[in-house]
Amino acid sequence: MTRSGQEYLEGLRDGRAIWLDGERVDDVTAHPAFRASAASFARLFDLADDPVHHPVLVQGGVRRACAVPRSYEDLVARRRAFRTTAEASYGFLGRTPDYMAAGAAGFAAAPGVFTGDTFDGAGNALAFHRRLAEGDLHTAFTLTNPSPGLGGDDLTLRVVGERDGGIVVRGAKTIGTGAVFADELLVGTIEPLADDDTEHAVTFSLRPDTPGLALISRTSYEQRSRSVFDHPLSSRYDENDAMLVCDDVLVPWERVLTYRDPATTGAIWWQTPAYLNLVHQSATRFWTKLAFLTGLAILVTRSHGTEKLPPVTQALGRLLGMVAQAKAFVLAAEASYEEVDGGRGGVRPGQEISFAQRIMAGELYPRAIQDIKLLAGGSLVQLPASGRDLLHPDLGPLVNRYYAAPGQPAEDRVKLLKLAWDALGSEFAGRHEQYERFYHGAPHVYLTMQTWAGSAGECESLAQACLDGYGLGTAR
Repeated sequence: MTRSGQEYLEGLRDGRAIWLDGERVDDVTAHPAFRASAASFARLFDLADDPVHHPVLVQGGVRRACAVPRSYEDLVARRRAFRTTAEASYGFLGRTPDYMAAGAAGFAAAPGVFTGDTFDGAGNALAFHRRLAEGDLHTAFTLTNPSPGLGGDDLTLRVVGERDGGIVVRGAKTIGTGAVFADELLVGTIEPLADDDTEHAVTFSLRPDTPGLALISRTSYEQRSRSVFDHPLSSRYDENDAMLVCDDVLVPWERVLTYRDPATTGAIWWQTPAYLNLVHQSATRFWTKLAFLTGLAILVTRSHGTEKLPPVTQALGRLLGMVAQAKAFVLAAEASYEEVDGGRGGVRPGQEISFAQRIMAGELYPRAIQDIKLLAGGSLVQLPASGRDLLHPDLGPLVNRYYAAPGQPAEDRVKLLKLAWDALGSEFAGRHEQYERFYHGAPHVYLTMQTWAGSAGECESLAQACLDGYGLGTAR
């Protein structure tokens, strides 16, 4: 069953330990650093009850993102659900509930991968997927390791003991995007581990209110925003990022997915469809976000009266080409789908195209932002301090006179440029540029993986065929 937004918000009031600016946050649904973004996540849950969106988002009583796709048509239907969710935040909420729901569906498609030499987590992986689907839960994950501590201290989350009821873990994981808004947290590692590194080779899920678990939040852009008028994106769509710290936390055995098995801990992402499912969602969101930004560029140039100048139309053409490129990667990954476990686990998006999308997105986003900034020009750095300037009895007439453009009142023009600055030049925008650069990890990791998974052999054979076709005897 799907939940309402109100039910989701009530679930967040569980006493979780969230820290921000030296303060423990008691209720993320009411705190000025989180409440508007929590409400934005809540609206995503309400979409499923909307008669227009329900058939797109829900299949068999659960969210379509949770379903294991069995055909190309299922992949297309899932992408339409992803796009509906992404459009609700213009692509700025990245780790929405459908993200890890798709990942869990990937686990369920190949549960045998969870059966390792030291621990059999197949049943727990299926239960994890079922819990997410039936409870309509929003799950975030933390997979990135912190930097080494002083004196060589091991700060990375690791196993430190066992009890009758489960395992005990200590340490941290970083970049828990959306973790403060999640119903459940998946903790693990996606990086290769040494064969003897058993203490870090663990994957499990926990509720955020688990004793001994704390989330240390970064700066809240929502809290720094002055109003929706002045910061239309950062005031509502700051999904936040947090460090997860476990102080001898007990993880029940039924929530452990991999345990002291480096090979299995990595394989659950790469030998199931989980990772490719995550890329399917993120690629759809990226396409949506790039379309929004390009639309913003069109509106800004129209406001400036420059949209028909040849250099501007060419720049807009390049941006529209980028949108088409982002779309093409999504459609190509679906069209090149592959069977999972001989079809017994359904289908997954094509691996080679999915891996290539990671490269494209990380490189394309900064170029798009730069191009749109050039189109916006100096207008972004000379804006009224706030929307209140428009309403002041003495200042208002001046602002309304000097900030207006032909056919566009000052209020509409300032609103547009405030939106552009929030998307392109604010601290919130800077975080998003860095976020998109490293969304799928560091370049040295995914470029190497592309070499392993791509068509290097086919390319090499083609070049070798040319070499084999001529020799000294062809010289004239």
